[in-house]
Amino acid sequence: MENNNYQQLTRTFQRLSRFSHLSSIASWDMFTMMPPGGSAARGEALAELSVLQHQILTDKKVGEWLDAAHSENLNDVEQANLREMQRHYQQASLLPEALVEAKSLAGSKCEHAWRTQRPANDWQGFSANLKEVVKLSREEARLRAEAKGCTPYDALLDIFEPDMTSARLDVLFADLKSWLPQLLAQVVEKQAQQSFVPPQGPFPIATQRELGLETMTMLGFDFNGGRLDVSAHPFCGGVPEDVRITTRYDEEDLLSALFGVVHETGHARYEQNLPRTWQGQPVALARSTAIHESQSLFFEMQLGRSNAFLKKLLPAVHQRFGSQAAFSEENFIAWNQRVKPGYIRVDADEVSYPAHVVLRYEIERALINGDIEVDDIPALWDEKMQAWLGLSTKDNYRNGCMQDIHWTDGGFGYFPSYTLGAMYAAQLFHAARNALPGLDSAIAEGDFSALFDCLRQNIWQHGSRFSTSQLIQQATGEDLNSAYFRQHLTSRYL
Repeated sequence: MENNNYQQLTRTFQRLSRFSHLSSIASWDMFTMMPPGGSAARGEALAELSVLQHQILTDKKVGEWLDAAHSENLNDVEQANLREMQRHYQQASLLPEALVEAKSLAGSKCEHAWRTQRPANDWQGFSANLKEVVKLSREEARLRAEAKGCTPYDALLDIFEPDMTSARLDVLFADLKSWLPQLLAQVVEKQAQQSFVPPQGPFPIATQRELGLETMTMLGFDFNGGRLDVSAHPFCGGVPEDVRITTRYDEEDLLSALFGVVHETGHARYEQNLPRTWQGQPVALARSTAIHESQSLFFEMQLGRSNAFLKKLLPAVHQRFGSQAAFSEENFIAWNQRVKPGYIRVDADEVSYPAHVVLRYEIERALINGDIEVDDIPALWDEKMQAWLGLSTKDNYRNGCMQDIHWTDGGFGYFPSYTLGAMYAAQLFHAARNALPGLDSAIAEGDFSALFDCLRQNIWQHGSRFSTSQLIQQATGEDLNSAYFRQHLTSRYL
């Protein structure tokens, strides 16, 4: 049989993909629907599944097929798929089965307890579970770093963002630090001269949900292959054929849940438009977490907070919640573009948002590299929040170092992708604007077809066929250039 080794690999990865499907839906259920009493059993079931996937992927036959497949006659896409298979195999084969299981169990336990510990501001309880997650994550990082010849943190970063290093991040973030604090101060000062009328609630949750669903429809979400639910922390999960997005509601705050939905819809549209012809293969997966975040931030910030989109959205807000001073066109746009440094990352405006990311990056890198311990996190968090945003989180763990879900399951190395994503999103929108001269008027009319075609052609349809660098160069004509992000913030806010 022609390309026999490659065919064996595609069958194996198809099988892995199906187990991954089950795992992601069981995880979605755990975060949304599962009664508290099911937590321990679900954690064990997911750990069992992760061990099974690990066994299939690290079987020595897979290594033999990979070696042999390199000399088979493969086309471009198959070669890209083989490269991705090799990457998955190498990532997995560095870890012993016992570590995979222990990490999954510790993560489930930490995340489940976090749901009640965070509202209770219980850092002591949380940190006890987090220490176990950190211990196992450091062990994973050590094994990966020895094999790759890099720092422990860079070894974890590579899982989420292939080819990215902390040395490169330090250059990008040092550039941010050189201009962002000043820009933030200028915008806050400028907006202090403006008067904003805050929306007056309550905004019933059922009606907020209707508005969210209408907005998802406007943005092209396919409800035949996905749904919207509620969770403690908004996320996009499931699989490309069945994408599950969530938000969280507050009856006094209309826009937090709504823009959470817009953000997650960006993730979902990417997943729903990944190449179906290569389904079940690694090449059909999203390129990286930063490219994924670029899509959600493209929807939420570049498109969603633009004047044209807000004008288009306003009639739906009026229809659901009536007229009030806050919903005049001028005020609605101003309120959605207001810059107000706050404690919560997911509610942050796009000017202060990078501060939240750099802070987390610096802490998690020091933590994984062994320069600090879990007990050091609260004081460092407070110090960095004061330096960046002038806010203290002393003893306020709930709105400080306990607010995110990422560290509970050992997702160290993920946070930088948010700000990388914001940079990619600005660059992609700039390229789209150059390619589509009437873009703003099309958005104001609610016609996003050309814009989404741009994303489909340049990003969505390629899956993991190209490296991040190649993907962005093909889409925009150059590699990542953070100047577009600065330009975007300056032109929108100053």
